[in-house]
Amino acid sequence: MQEITVRDLKAMIDANEDFQLIDVREPYERDIATIGGESIPLGVVPANADKFSRDKKVIVYCRSGKRSGTAIEELEQEHGFTNLYNLVGGILAYADEIDPSLTKY
Repeated sequence: MQEITVRDLKAMIDANEDFQLIDVREPYERDIATIGGESIPLGVVPANADKFSRDKKVIVYCRSGKRSGTAIEELEQEHGFTNLYNLVGGILAYADEIDPSLTKY
């Protein structure tokens, strides 16, 4: 599985790179803290595989990186994706290293 660090993600955001950001957490978690992106909760990822871009880098995140890793494994195995990146440490790492104003939960 391909991975990306929160520092690399921040650099991509700052450089206005063209990529897709997908949050696989539950809606109530997004209400607590978010770094943006499209909301596709883990339980509905398989039914929404068509919403994941195939022609650019797709960064997938969750709270710690576990659920996003699960989503990526399934999409790679079942749908042949090769352009998905797991955000190492998830939004918790983003809060620790990039934006301490984010609420940790």
